[in-house]
Amino acid sequence: MRIGIVVSAYHWDVTGEMLALAQRTARELGAECETVKVPGSYDVLLPAKLLLERDDIDGVVALGIIVQGKTAHDEVIGHAVAHALAQLSLEYGKPATLGINGPRMTLAQAHERIPRAAEVTRACIDLIRMLA
Repeated sequence: MRIGIVVSAYHWDVTGEMLALAQRTARELGAECETVKVPGSYDVLLPAKLLLERDDIDGVVALGIIVQGKTAHDEVIGHAVAHALAQLSLEYGKPATLGINGPRMTLAQAHERIPRAAEVTRACIDLIRMLA
């Protein structure tokens, strides 16, 4: 089994820890990983699509954080990314799990939610096994 992990570099102090946890979880569950690092959470979509198109990738985990700012920008990004990942999963018949924390979240809350990276990685792998 091989999964793709697409991770946002924005707030790397948080997302880098999320990535390490996701990779460790995947290894523990017997999956290999291919990682793609992108600038921000909105940028995960095209690499996720390109990974899902490949026959050697069984599913994708998207990792990032969307921190609340002074406008509703975080909500717009969060909803767009969640919807697009769901559509990609349906289009390719492979899991595309949402490990992007937010919107309406502080940086402190993002740190607290790092463990969610393991949960979404496990969910991706469980779905791959279920669908096999």
